This record gives sequence, structure tokens and C-alpha cells, in this order.
Amino acid sequence: MKNLKTIAIALLVTVSTIATAQTKKVDASKSTVTWIGKKVTGQHNGTVELKDGALVFKGKKLTGGTFTVNMTTLTATDLTGEYQGKLNGHLKSEDFFGTEKYPTSKLVFKKIASKPNGVYTVTADLTIKDVTAPVTFDITVKGTIATTTLKIDRTKYGIKYGSGSFFDNLGDKTINDEFELTVSLQF
Repeated sequence: MKNLKTIAIALLVTVSTIATAQTKKVDASKSTVTWIGKKVTGQHNGTVELKDGALVFKGKKLTGGTFTVNMTTLTATDLTGEYQGKLNGHLKSEDFFGTEKYPTSKLVFKKIASKPNGVYTVTADLTIKDVTAPVTFDITVKGTIATTTLKIDRTKYGIKYGSGSFFDNLGDKTINDEFELTVSLQF
């Protein structure tokens, strides 16, 4: 009877340890998302704000995550005045992100593979303009900060404006299909 009690307690401790996952809310006000979009004649860069997000850990191991980006905050930072306003307006239009109709984008981690030194390879579902497609990237977790740089192919989300993959004779008006995000999350 004593052995049975000991086994039951050990089993209970093991199951509760295995099943315990911690969700750590990301501090959107201290986190940053910057972007770079390139074209034949140069590039533009800017920011977009994180609306909310969370990372899930089992012990110290990253096991999940979900994030919502406020697309209405999309802003070019390499321009000022009238030119900045024009670019911001165009990026928020239906040609690009259609932020009036689609004010948020969402990223949900689906698969995570651990690598050395706090690095994880994440496969996630990214939803932009109500179109969901998988993306894969490495994310590094150190203390209470997670960082990543990832490339997104905008054409997978129906954003084809100025794409040389879809339109001929664009010349120096061609815009790269991929844009780059650099993300720093504080939790």
C-alpha cells in the first residue's frame, strides 16, 4: 500500500510537471517590428506596431506563440512630409495591405524545432488580408527577449502590385516580391 501511494504521488508530480505550460504575454509597447521593402531603384523602410502577442514555454523551452499586428500603424520611416504620406497611403491601400478592410495580420506558431543556444526554427501560419500561408524562420530567445528576422513573399497573400512575377515591362518600377521583417519581442 505504501509503494502504491509513493507511485501515485510520483506519477502526479511527473504529469503536472510535463503538462504545465506558461504563457508569457508580450509587452507590445516595448516590442518592435520594422520592415524593409525593396525595389529596383532602392528601398523603403518603416515600422508597424504589435497589437498583442504571447509566447508559450514548457520550462525554458519555447513551445508556441501567437501575435496580432495592427496594420493601420504601418508607417514609412525613411521619408517625411508629403512623400511619407503618399507612401503610407499607398501601402495601406488595396494595392498593398488594404488596412481599412484588413486592420490586423496574425501569426500563429504551428511547429517548433529546438536548436542550440536558445534558437528555434518555427513554422507558423501568417494571415494577411484574410489569406493564410505558412512561413518558416529562426527565432532566438534570450532571457525575456525574443528576436527574429524573416522574409515574407507578399504575392502569397494576393499583394501583386508592381511584382515582376506577375507583370511584364515594369522596368525600374518593379518591386521585390519579398519584404523583410525584423522583430524584437519583450515579455
